[in-house]
Amino acid sequence: MAADTVTDVFEEHRPVLTGVAYRMLGRVADAEDVVQDAWLRWSADDRSDVREPRGFLVRITTRLAIDRLRHVQSRREAYVGPWLPEPIATDFGPTLPDTAERAVLAESVSLAVLVVLESLSPLERAVFVLREAFGFPYGEIATTLERSEAAVRQLAGRARRHVAERKPRYDVDPGERRDLTERFLAAASGGDLDALLTLLAPDVRLVGDSGGKAKAPLRVLQSADKVGRFLFAVAKEPIEELDVRLLEINGAPALLVLSAGKPDSVLQLEVLDGRVQCVYVIRNPDKLASLAAA
Repeated sequence: MAADTVTDVFEEHRPVLTGVAYRMLGRVADAEDVVQDAWLRWSADDRSDVREPRGFLVRITTRLAIDRLRHVQSRREAYVGPWLPEPIATDFGPTLPDTAERAVLAESVSLAVLVVLESLSPLERAVFVLREAFGFPYGEIATTLERSEAAVRQLAGRARRHVAERKPRYDVDPGERRDLTERFLAAASGGDLDALLTLLAPDVRLVGDSGGKAKAPLRVLQSADKVGRFLFAVAKEPIEELDVRLLEINGAPALLVLSAGKPDSVLQLEVLDGRVQCVYVIRNPDKLASLAAA
C-alpha cells in the first residue's frame, strides 16, 4: 500500500476513531493521543492481510483507549471537586441525514451519558460505545476485545442495564432546550432572580467542574434556591470583555462564555417538563482549550 494511500485510508476513518476514543475517555487530549498512537501502529504495521481497514483501526483504537482509561482512572480519583467530561463542539453536518442516527450519536456523546459511563468498567464501556453508539456487531466487538461473543453479549447487557438505571430522564427535544437556554441566559444576564427561579425545577442540581483551577462549587448543589442564588451571584461577577455564545456542545444547546476572547466557562442545561433539572458548569481551563476555535 502506497504511503499516500496509507494516509488517505487513515484520514477517512479518523472521525470514527476519534469518536470512539472520546466516548471511551471523555477528554479530547486523551482521545487525540490514542488516535495518534493508532496512526503510528497503522503506518508501521504490515497491512497486506487487512481486508477491512475500518474494523482494523477501530480494534487498535479501542484497545489503546482501554489501556489509557485504566491509567487515567486513578488520576481522576484525585481530581478536585466533581469531574465532568471535556466539552466538545458537535456538528454532525450533512453526512447524517437520518434523524434517528443523529439522535443516537448526540445522546451517546451527551454529558449525562458520559458521566454514567465513568462508572462502567473499561470493558463494559468499550462494548457499550461500540455497540450503542456505532452499531458494531457483537462478533466484531468480540474480536476487538479478544472475548467470546457470549461474553460480549453479557457485558453489553450489563452495561445497558447500568446506564438505564443511572441515566437521568431528560427531554431531548433540541428546540425546547434551546428556548429554555435562551430564557435562562436572559434571566441571568438581566439580573432577574425571580425569572431565573421560575425556570428551575424544585430539586434542580448544579454540577460544577473546575479541577480546583477556577471558581466553582466543590460539591453538587441541589435545590432551586441554592442553584439560583449561585448562578445569580456568578452572573453579577465582572468578566473582562464578556461574550456569550449559544452553540451545540456534546449534542445539545449550551452557553459558551468568553472572557477577552478566551473560553471561560460552559453551561449546559438538562430539561424535563419545561423546567431545568440539572445545570452543568465546566470552568477547568484545561478542558476548555479545544473550544477556542468555536
